[in-house]
Amino acid sequence: QVQLVESGGGSVQAGGSLRLSCAASEYTISNYCMGWFRQAPGKEREGVVVIHTDGGTIYYADSVKGRFTISQDNAKNTLYLQMNSLKPEDTAMYYCAAATPLKGVACITAIQALGHWGQGTQVTVSS
Repeated sequence: QVQLVESGGGSVQAGGSLRLSCAASEYTISNYCMGWFRQAPGKEREGVVVIHTDGGTIYYADSVKGRFTISQDNAKNTLYLQMNSLKPEDTAMYYCAAATPLKGVACITAIQALGHWGQGTQVTVSS
């Protein structure tokens, strides 16, 4: 069974940085749609950064452009999210997700429809 395990969350002050990791088991992360989503209390889950791991399209939410960077290590089957210049509004539970790419369908849509999800890691940014 596919498993995604996130780590790296924590509490930081505004302006700080965190690096989230998502280790995937049971399959290699190459040629998949993978991404990071987040959900703050009382808010809907939103896509933060989504990538097609064959090196194709990367989606960044406007709110994180220039601050967050997604990367992958195929040898380690691990996806990363480097978060810099963190703001209190970045506080949320962050989830890693993956899905098989669907022809003609954006990766973020494929994940939301058919994705596998990790258990989440909490990020708290204080002002």
